[in-house]
Amino acid sequence: MSLNKIIECVPNFSEGRDLDKVDKIANAFRAKEGVKLLDYSTDKDHNRMVVTVVGEPEAVKKAVIEAIGIAVEIIDLNHHKGQHPRMGAVDVVPFIPIRNVSMEEAIALSKEVAKEVANKYNLPIYLYEKAASAAYRENLATIRKGEFEELKEKMKIPEWKPDFGPAQPHPTAGATVIGARMPLVAYNVNLNTDKLEIADAIAKKVRFLGGGLRFCKAMGVELNERGIVQVSMNLTDFTKTAIYRAHELVRIEANRYGVTIVGAEIIGLVPMDALIDTAAYYLGLEDFSTKQVLETHLME
Repeated sequence: MSLNKIIECVPNFSEGRDLDKVDKIANAFRAKEGVKLLDYSTDKDHNRMVVTVVGEPEAVKKAVIEAIGIAVEIIDLNHHKGQHPRMGAVDVVPFIPIRNVSMEEAIALSKEVAKEVANKYNLPIYLYEKAASAAYRENLATIRKGEFEELKEKMKIPEWKPDFGPAQPHPTAGATVIGARMPLVAYNVNLNTDKLEIADAIAKKVRFLGGGLRFCKAMGVELNERGIVQVSMNLTDFTKTAIYRAHELVRIEANRYGVTIVGAEIIGLVPMDALIDTAAYYLGLEDFSTKQVLETHLME
């Protein structure tokens, strides 16, 4: 994709089990000029779909608006159950500047999308992260607290009036959070126990709000199909909170419960630098850089 300006968008949809619905949403990003669908993944336990697209800002904007409309039409949160917190059929839509796009432009684009989908689909929209209208709205977890089930009562509080759209939830699609942020790494560590309270306790120690890593958000999640639990993390600045550091802190905290790590996963796409940093740590490489990675030269 040889475009002057490239922006990334990683919309999260509250559907990870019905593959027909998943495909309908993904179709909004396929075969669109100026848009490239890089990845989409689903998780039955989380009951969630994460899409990663890049492209020219205006083209990405149109595709995202179309996808939101499809999701609002086919997802009913009144019948949705999953391990991942959610308040909307389209739960969160972050825009990330990639090439020749400033954060200010990403913020402006997120507000354009927010205003248009609010008007077009009668959907309440909250702005978050860099686009937030107030400091207390920057954190996604704060906005989403209470989830879909408590949204109607929450929106009656003046402080939680949406930035765009009606002052009450959409009856089936709830509300959506839209904003702009830097790239993050969605990294999950699986534990050899089925006790959710252990994963919750570890997550509390690892995340910043619990006194843990500065750029880490974490929660415990049950993986019912596998009979285990995981510590699910978002590393919001991998250059300052590295993957290996989060992984090792989970391991340290798990030791106190006699629990071990049985695996890990990355959701969606991850910056190459984040993996190189972690590989260099575990291999004990000295003075290693991306210039020593063959593929980086092939992309020049």
